Amino acid sequence: MRVGMFIDTWYPMVDGVIKVVDNYASRLVKYCDVTVFCPTVTGAVKSDDNAKPYRIVRCGSVPIINLDYSMPAAMLDPSFTVELGASNLDIIHIHSPFAVGLSGVLHAKLHNKPAVATLHSQYRQDFERALNLKPAVDFAMSGVMRVFDSCNECWAVNAGIKDLYVNEYGLKAPCSVQLNATDHEPVIDEAAAARLVDETYGIPSDATVLLFVGRINFIKNIDFLVRSLAIAKQKGLANFRMLFVGQGQDEEKLDALIKEQGLENEVIMCGLVKDRSMLEAIYSRARLFLFPSLYDANSLVQIEAACQGTPTLFLHGARTGATVTENVNGFFSDPSEECYAGKILEILADHAQYEKVSSAARKDLYLSWDDVVKQVYDRYLTFIDI
Repeated sequence: MRVGMFIDTWYPMVDGVIKVVDNYASRLVKYCDVTVFCPTVTGAVKSDDNAKPYRIVRCGSVPIINLDYSMPAAMLDPSFTVELGASNLDIIHIHSPFAVGLSGVLHAKLHNKPAVATLHSQYRQDFERALNLKPAVDFAMSGVMRVFDSCNECWAVNAGIKDLYVNEYGLKAPCSVQLNATDHEPVIDEAAAARLVDETYGIPSDATVLLFVGRINFIKNIDFLVRSLAIAKQKGLANFRMLFVGQGQDEEKLDALIKEQGLENEVIMCGLVKDRSMLEAIYSRARLFLFPSLYDANSLVQIEAACQGTPTLFLHGARTGATVTENVNGFFSDPSEECYAGKILEILADHAQYEKVSSAARKDLYLSWDDVVKQVYDRYLTFIDI
């Protein structure tokens, strides 16, 4: 079987969708031939592509001012078109509905091949943020939904996203749920991991560590998070360190907000942590993963945290929390800074409840990519005869 994965950004950019596709492709090569079709991104190195166990075909792209992403030009790149035409794919799997994803769907239609789409994102939020007029938002959404409706089947990353697409976006294509996973593994020596993190970042051994991992972008509500922490500090939260792990366009704005809220001594900006074992140690050291995003669909970071028994505090209404049961394997707060601050204090004060939720988070929410990708391959087989 020859599988084509289509995505509208790629390394050296790093986000959850890229990591999903990389994990899919890296494991699917055990079962079939895999090619990832993606754009060229500033800083991309051919040797890095060649080091992957699967084939990568890139198209040209144009950087977008003031955004982290570039605009792919898949259909204007003749070499990309030739490579795609010669690929002889059996199944097309798109992970975005724009230029590269659209090229995959058109290829599937032209060659009468099955196409699957994974629904990773809440696109209406993106369009409402970028476009000022509702008719423009509706027009952009109609284009996205035409791409997804052209697929044989769509896979939502959780039940909340399925509900969003079917009942709010009006998806007509068949839709089912295919959960995300992680390549992280539980830390064996938690005490050693804690010492490593404390020594690396200058954290007192008795300090409570709170954590955010992801793009440093205010669309993920990290400004809300900082203001909530300032309130929690005023209400008695003491001897804590808040770690922000990641990079993004709002690093300077975040740093300014931290200073404005008087949290310079408590907040540590860790930058991008590429070493997986170090990141696992950070998750293990953290008492609580703070993720007040209403933007994410099903973030991998919450699964990475659960792998280490570190529960997440979400906001009520967050689609990314759809796999989580409140006070069973995770926590939720009403969407106000006062409530979020109060919930942090409440969670940290109830040790017995915390331990139950921590244990259940690891048991219920930690999924391995090896198991998930085997499910994905078996689902591919239902579409084709080989």
